Amino acid sequence: MKPFVYVVALIALFLGSCSERVDEGYVMTVRGAVPAAEMGRTLSHEHVMVDWIGADSTGYHRWDKDSVIMIVLPYLEEISGLGVSCFADCSPAYLGRDPWILRELSERTGMHIITNTGYYGAVGNRFIPGYAWDESAEELAARWTGEFANGIDGSGVKPGFIKIGVKEDSPLSDLHRKLIRAAALTHKQTGLTIKSHTGGDIPAFDQLAVLENEGVSPSAFIWTHAQAGSIEKNLEAARLGAWISLDAVNITSGREPGGSGNLEWYIERLAALKEAGVLNRVLISHDAGWYDAGEPGGGGYREYSDIPRYLLPEMVNRGFTDNDIEQLMELNPAEAFAVNVRLSD
Repeated sequence: MKPFVYVVALIALFLGSCSERVDEGYVMTVRGAVPAAEMGRTLSHEHVMVDWIGADSTGYHRWDKDSVIMIVLPYLEEISGLGVSCFADCSPAYLGRDPWILRELSERTGMHIITNTGYYGAVGNRFIPGYAWDESAEELAARWTGEFANGIDGSGVKPGFIKIGVKEDSPLSDLHRKLIRAAALTHKQTGLTIKSHTGGDIPAFDQLAVLENEGVSPSAFIWTHAQAGSIEKNLEAARLGAWISLDAVNITSGREPGGSGNLEWYIERLAALKEAGVLNRVLISHDAGWYDAGEPGGGGYREYSDIPRYLLPEMVNRGFTDNDIEQLMELNPAEAFAVNVRLSD
């Protein structure tokens, strides 16, 4: 039996054994499957650790697990105390993903943490392993479905979504088209949602076109960094069923868009999305954390508390309802990350 076919058979067997959980709606966390309804308030795009050295040099030898945990733990305890109970870690393979660290942080805080499979093609493809240039989309999908079937690197931790990345402001290159196609194949065999570092309008809709060609619904796709896209295309993608991820909230120290603190920008964009009737397709997060494996002590670490401390209270002050907050922080992430094969009509 060919390796790809063998992995497909394993996935079918695994999903068959989990059919009841799929029907109920579950999310795959670093400690195993949990009902999606139990995720609670969720930050859908954050990072525990990154390693910028590149795919050819990174590895577990680059960091001390205990030191990373010591630095990161208080930040997770802080947001847990603010009511956040789930955290999607978006550092992919070859860019600082460590399933052992994530599982221990989850165990020590009681938070649900979700990790990923897939490869990150942004930043000049520095984090793409060499073999991925030559392998087919089917071969890449076999690797990613294998992590879902068997766990990551012998840890037993399984990914809960697919994380890829493409160039933020251009049509898809051949390599990046292969990445999104591999993600589509992996989705069809695992039910994992595709979360793609995307940015602008052009690569977002190029990827949606690839998914359509592969028979995958837009509802299986999270347009990551959609704040870099236009409101018109945000609305168009949301109406197609895609997830619009606004994930650079930084009230206290300023990141684009919005300059020195972006509270007003986020309030205005969320209000526009609500008025258009698509708040049920929106995710928000900080894209914070970032223990840097190449810096002493991890470098500067940015906390994850601006949303619960500042953004959500101000949204209520501006007329957003408790139901809006629940939709944005609980219902949307539970639906977006639920393991479920979503095919186009």
